Amino acid sequence: MRREKIKFIILRTLGNFFLLFSLFGMIMTFGPALYFEVLYRVREVRNVKYIVAAYPTPTPPTPTFKDFITPQPTEAPKTTLFGQLTGGDKTEILSPVSAQFGLVIPKIGANVQIFPNVDAGKPNVYLPILQKGVAHAAGSVFPGVSGNIYLFAHSTDAFWNVGRYNAIFYLLKELDKNDEVDVFFLGVRHIYKVVDKLIVDPSQVQYLTIPVPYEQLSLQTCWPPGTTLKRLIVLARLEGEVD
Repeated sequence: MRREKIKFIILRTLGNFFLLFSLFGMIMTFGPALYFEVLYRVREVRNVKYIVAAYPTPTPPTPTFKDFITPQPTEAPKTTLFGQLTGGDKTEILSPVSAQFGLVIPKIGANVQIFPNVDAGKPNVYLPILQKGVAHAAGSVFPGVSGNIYLFAHSTDAFWNVGRYNAIFYLLKELDKNDEVDVFFLGVRHIYKVVDKLIVDPSQVQYLTIPVPYEQLSLQTCWPPGTTLKRLIVLARLEGEVD
């Protein structure tokens, strides 16, 4: 009887250990995603909005017919009871963490440095970068010229390592058509509007290499969050070029 009791205690202890170890692994893997998800939902309920600090923008193009259409009056910011009770219902200003090369996405509160000319085909090169910020794919263009500006983040060599990498792109899934994405480059603010959102296979690398005759911003992350099964790509065009 005593041996059976000891055996039961050992098995129970091992079971509890493996259970706690599994929970710890899940927290380390999905913790960053959960953190940003909860933060986003709380801001949404509190009705906290973000606007981007004023910075110089490129010289505007030649005026078109649309520039002479009388704009519609903007609606007053909406208020909510929960927002009032929790100190929400307010607008906060986002200043880029890097005006030399930085990314700001007001809707999801993203504000991160971009590291230029990172080889997207060499994990040993881009994985250390993705622990610090967003990578600009080598071979893609920079803001201000025609072509594809390709930025990627939250990539990993295995799903259990997701927590080691920058998680700011987890919320790209929340972006919809006409949402604003700002890229700061050499002190100049370039404003883009989302035009499409795609889920593709990792082998579909044409979104990185395909030439485009206009200025396009591409944002890539892994999908679903916490896996390397697919890629979520958000495409955006310069403000003023989107219908």
